Parts: sequence; C-alpha cells; structure tokens
Amino acid sequence: MMYSTNVSYNSDIKEQIPYRLFTRREIIPPRNDVLWRIERGAVRTLTWSEEGTFITLGYWGSGDLIGSPLSKVKPYQIECLTNVEVSVVPPHLWYQDINALLSHIQQAEELLSIVHCKPMSVRLWQFLLWLSRKFGRNVEEGTLIDLNATHQEMSEVLNTTRVTVTRLLQQFEEERLLFRHKRQIILRSPN
Repeated sequence: MMYSTNVSYNSDIKEQIPYRLFTRREIIPPRNDVLWRIERGAVRTLTWSEEGTFITLGYWGSGDLIGSPLSKVKPYQIECLTNVEVSVVPPHLWYQDINALLSHIQQAEELLSIVHCKPMSVRLWQFLLWLSRKFGRNVEEGTLIDLNATHQEMSEVLNTTRVTVTRLLQQFEEERLLFRHKRQIILRSPN
C-alpha cells in the first residue's frame, strides 16, 4: 500500500488530499473519520450474516464515495476487486460531494430493487445490465463488463447459488444474449 498526495478536486481549496493505493483483494481499512473517493479501480462493500454468508452491499468504481460513515451495517468491509487508488476525503470536505453522495444512495437502491426481482433469470439479467452501465465499455460485439466478478461473487449479490449463476450464464450465452471470452462477459448489442 502506498501513500501520496494529489491536489484537491476543488480548486478553491488549496489543501493536499492524501491518496492510497490498494491491490486486488486487499481490504480498505474502516475509518469513521473519512470517506474514500475511488479515483481508479473497483471495490465491493459487504457484510456477512451470523452463519458467515457474505452479503454484498454494493459495487463501486471511479468517482464513487465509500466508507463506514455511509453505512449503519456492522460488520462493514470494503474489498478491492481490482487494484484501486482512493483519495481520502475528510469530513470538512464532504459537503463538496453532494452529487457523489446522492449517486451512492441511488445506486444502492437500484441494486436493492434488482436483488428482489423474480424469477432468478430476470434478477441475474438485470444485474448484468446494471454492471454494464456502471463498468461497461463498448466493444465491437456489444458492451464489455470491465469487471471480473466471479460466479460466486455474483451469487452472493443475488442471494442464490454459484451453480445457478453458472447455469443461467450458459443459458444466456446459448440464447445469444451474451458472449463470454475468458473471464469477461460481453452483453451483445441488439440486432
């Protein structure tokens, strides 16, 4: 993990904002006194049940604010899904990020509504569409979800089994709704 500083994102404030680098699968330390702004990379926030089952609270990428002050859920953990660079945003600067805070609420509610879709095939498809809007980039075949979420991680988000996610992804591929290349998913463009 590295420490450095960059100039504040608001040119009116001349403070130096520290940033940190984390590697894939590293846990960003919980702090009640700061929010983290993701400058580069992707993370997921999660908790777990008394039985030890992971419960994904959200997926977050560049420009998103994350951190313990945004959640009442305990335990609360931030896991890096890729190499991640975050800026430290102290409380006296939170007011500058009202749009990012509103976006956090909106994304969390959208994901919550997806998790309650039925049947499971619709739930998974809606989740893939959500990921493509958040982490997608256009390629020749359609929209590449530029995040290597495992089948297990997807099953944790959607409250199902890894086997069900694998079966439905195969079904979507057979229906030519998506294309898989190595560990990446490309949602096909409509003809």
